[in-house]
Amino acid sequence: MRTGADRLRHALCFELIGVVITSLIASWLLGMTLSHMGAMSIMLATIATLWNYVYNLLVDKLMLRYLGRLDKTWGERVWHAIGFEGGLLLVALPLVAWWLSISLWQALLLDLGFVFFYLVYAFVYNLAYDKVFPVPALALR
Repeated sequence: MRTGADRLRHALCFELIGVVITSLIASWLLGMTLSHMGAMSIMLATIATLWNYVYNLLVDKLMLRYLGRLDKTWGERVWHAIGFEGGLLLVALPLVAWWLSISLWQALLLDLGFVFFYLVYAFVYNLAYDKVFPVPALALR
């Protein structure tokens, strides 16, 4: 099992890198100021950071309890990323619609684009994170 400090590092690094990338992309795609899109990205990142911590803790506990391991297969990593993004979408959609003064439908289309980005990003980030910061062998006993 990962420590609280490790989980915090994981979540903060994930969100910091994500905020920079999404702020730049959204500003460019939507023709809005970087400050407006950056503020939205920071709001979403704050929500996502809290969700990241809770979600990954829950997944690890369930994996240990039912599978007796923390190492994820490729397929489990895909489902892990889909589950995370699905939960986040439920909260983010109304916030994005309000912040950008757009309909829920438009916000959904925009969010789907970012969900696709974050699905790929989460998969790659978590794979890299596990390689750079592997779970200590003692935690697997």
